[in-house]
Formats: sequence, C-alpha cells, structure tokens
Amino acid sequence: MAASIIADDAELAARLAEAAGRIAVEVRDSGLIDGKALGKAGDAVANAFLMRAIAEQRPEDGVLSEESADTEERLGKERVWIIDPVDGTREYGERRCDWAVHVGLAIGGRPVIGAVALPGVPQVLRTDRVQPLPPVPERLRMVVSRTRPGADSQAVAEALGAELVPMGSAGAKAMAVIRGEADIYLHSGGQYEWDNCAPAAVALAHGLHASRIDGSPMTYNNKDVSLPDLLICRKEHAERVLALVAQIG
Repeated sequence: MAASIIADDAELAARLAEAAGRIAVEVRDSGLIDGKALGKAGDAVANAFLMRAIAEQRPEDGVLSEESADTEERLGKERVWIIDPVDGTREYGERRCDWAVHVGLAIGGRPVIGAVALPGVPQVLRTDRVQPLPPVPERLRMVVSRTRPGADSQAVAEALGAELVPMGSAGAKAMAVIRGEADIYLHSGGQYEWDNCAPAAVALAHGLHASRIDGSPMTYNNKDVSLPDLLICRKEHAERVLALVAQIG
C-alpha cells in the first residue's frame, strides 16, 4: 500500500515526532539494549524512520539531521526539515522523562513549523495547536542543564533572583517554559541547528521570545550548522535578560 500523503506541514511534523518518539520508546522498553548502546540504537532507529518518512512525504525538501551525513544540497532549498531524532540521548538511555524528539521545518531560514515530542510525558507540542501559557509565578524559574549548567545562566539567574530548575534535553527545557515548569531558558554553551529549530518554532508560535543571546533572530539552513546560544522566555522578560547577558558578557 502506498503511503498516504499528509498535505499540512504542521500535522506532518507532529505525526513524525510522535511516531519517532514511540519507536524510540519501543527500542528502550525491549530490555535488550542498555547504557550508551541504547542511546545509539534509539537515535539510529528513530533517524532511519524520520529520514525515510520525510523522503516519502516531502521528496523535494531538504533535510538536516544530527544523525545523518550532511550535504550541501540542502543549501539551495527554500524548505529544509531540521531534525533531532533523540534530543537528550543521555536522558533517554537512563530511562528518564526529560528527552525529546525535534522535527522542525525552516522556510527561507526561519523556524516556521515545528513539533517537539516529549515521549516520557507523553505530549507533543506543536506550532499549529497553541495552548495558553500558565500564570507567571512570584519568583522566576530558569531551566538549566542538569549536568553542566552554564556560568552565564547561573549569573543571570542570580541577578534576577530566579530559581534554577535542572533538566535534561534542550527540547525538554524549551518546552518547560510553555508547560509552566519554568519561565526562562537561557543557553550559551554550544548547540547546533537541530538542537533548537523545532523548539524555537514552537516557542514563537506560542507567543514567546526566541532569539540568540545578543537579541538577533534565530536563522537556519546555514552552511555552518553551529548555533551555539539561545534565549526562550516570555516576551516581558526578554529585554531584561538580554541586558543582563550583555552586562555579564
């Protein structure tokens, strides 16, 4: 039977992310692989599915994946899918909940469409189904890496009097702002386009601020796929956080 073509890009992104997450969970729950090998297997299987499914559904589009060899062919494409099959491989391998699947679509270099699956919750946050943001607490919360929180983030949190919330993957941290688990996600320790394209798209769709830490916009489908820093937060906090970053830097 031929694959049915999903015309809507946002629906496709969500279906891809949800299915890839489900596949990764099946690999993990088989109980046949453990440790670092489990992370590699989950990444490989989820990536194989995503690459094949995108080729079937959007054969004319470009693709950039953390787990596939990059080529310059995508640079000439207006539409490029940017994917991270398992974001937070360590957390996935440790059977934690704070890992994600990223499926983003950059159009003209902008993060326009995206879905971030949180299979451990489970939930898929997407650009076409915007949920209301929870109320802001009296004390702000800044989500940071649970294993290597950045010095900049800690300094900004101290200046704001914000509580630090350790968490795993980039996708889980970005979605924590939408889910009401945190208010600010500030990162300056190095990332790549697949780490933040889908999260940035989903955050922007929900009315959040998403930029580089110098305030410049997030742009994608570059030859150099390093995109080392970002800020995702409510718009009312962005100016103060960016000013503090500039001051600390």
